[in-house]
Amino acid sequence: MNRRLALPLLLTALLAACKDEQRNAYVAPPPPPVTVAAPEVRTVTDYIELTGTTQAIATVDLVARVQGFLDQVHFQDGASVKKGDLLFTIQQNTYQAQLQQAQSQLESMQAQLLHAETEFDRYSGLFKQKAASAVDVDTWRANRDQAQAGVLGAQAQLEIAQINLGYTTVTAPFDGRMGRHLIDAGNLVGTDSQTKLAQINQIDPIYAYFTINERDLLRIRAERAKAGQTGVPTDQVLELGVANEDGFPHQGKLDFAAITLTAGTGTLELRGIFPNPNYELLPGLFTRIRAPLNERPDALLVPQTAIGRDQAGAYVLTVGAEDVVQRTGIQLGQTVGTLQVVDSGLKADDRVIVDGLVRAVPGRKVTPREAPAGGPAKAAAQAG
Repeated sequence: MNRRLALPLLLTALLAACKDEQRNAYVAPPPPPVTVAAPEVRTVTDYIELTGTTQAIATVDLVARVQGFLDQVHFQDGASVKKGDLLFTIQQNTYQAQLQQAQSQLESMQAQLLHAETEFDRYSGLFKQKAASAVDVDTWRANRDQAQAGVLGAQAQLEIAQINLGYTTVTAPFDGRMGRHLIDAGNLVGTDSQTKLAQINQIDPIYAYFTINERDLLRIRAERAKAGQTGVPTDQVLELGVANEDGFPHQGKLDFAAITLTAGTGTLELRGIFPNPNYELLPGLFTRIRAPLNERPDALLVPQTAIGRDQAGAYVLTVGAEDVVQRTGIQLGQTVGTLQVVDSGLKADDRVIVDGLVRAVPGRKVTPREAPAGGPAKAAAQAG
């Protein structure tokens, strides 16, 4: 080939190769986009959450206090009853006869007393006229006194007979709910010992017993002392929920606190009382109890989805100077809906990453964009 033609062709090929290399050179990607939002500042109420169990406000074992055959059961098992409702009837004819016998005995003793008083008055008059001896007067005085004692004894026997007859009917001692009957009609009851017939519970209102540990107790007492409050806060509002309920739909109040802590557990027993008109709460239920303590006017809240956890504890990712991601350790408070209160570790002007967390790596840059209006909660909702 002609050397004059080969040289220009070689130069052309070299130039083309250089352009290809420039076209294939690596170009770093831009920082990944993330959505950031400042913590929401709002007033929240501090709560303390505890666990406990419900218990009937009153429980009574209904027993047979007299001996006889059980005539009739007047309620349905599990029924709601009112105070004074008839529940059981025990054989009455024997006790009605005893009442009549006691009544007749009283009338007999009253007749004897009337006769003794008449004779005493008559002999007393005759003695004044010297027509009767002092022995006769003393005799009828003794007869009168003995008859008076007999009347008192007969009255007591009549009252006992009336009481025993009253025991043949068993009535509800309060408004409540019956358990199942334990003895069927026709059985002999009240023989050697008091026969348990059934149990009744008063569950409107209903108690909830729970405990508080020493640390929380001392903290609450210190806060109350600062506010000039002492003693058991019987006006303390309580909120209660059971396992299948969201939140704490039942409202009540604290009505009792034990006077000493349990040595083995270091806890103090407390009791709340809650209205229960529809018997939604039954004795023995496991409950969640929440007590409002005080208000925090400037609490910082972030979405729960923005919070991560590792061996060092809870944290959020924030965007710092020059848009570099930082891991920021935080101390968590209570939850408020989808938000979480941050007790410490954040400032009101921090930029918290609420969306794009998988693309954010501590120590690397990102391209932050502000969350839409509405605060962290709305930003997290739109991100989800």
